[in-house]
Amino acid sequence: MKPRVTDEQFTQMLKEQEAGEKTANLCRRSAISHGTFYLYKSTYGGMKPVNAKRLKALKKENAR
Repeated sequence: MKPRVTDEQFTQMLKEQEAGEKTANLCRRSAISHGTFYLYKSTYGGMKPVNAKRLKALKKENAR
C-alpha cells in the first residue's frame, strides 16, 4: 500500500505546523488523520528532508 504522504512532504508539513499552521488544516489538505500526523511527528519531528531520506534508505536496507 502506497503511503499518502512521503517523508519529504511530511517534514515540510512539520515546518508549516511550527510556523503556525493549524494541524487540522494540514491533515485535511493531506487527507490523513490526526493520529497519523502525530505518529509521524513522533518519528520525524525535528528532521530535515535530507535526514528523512537517509532514514527511509536505512529502513529499506534493514528490510532486506
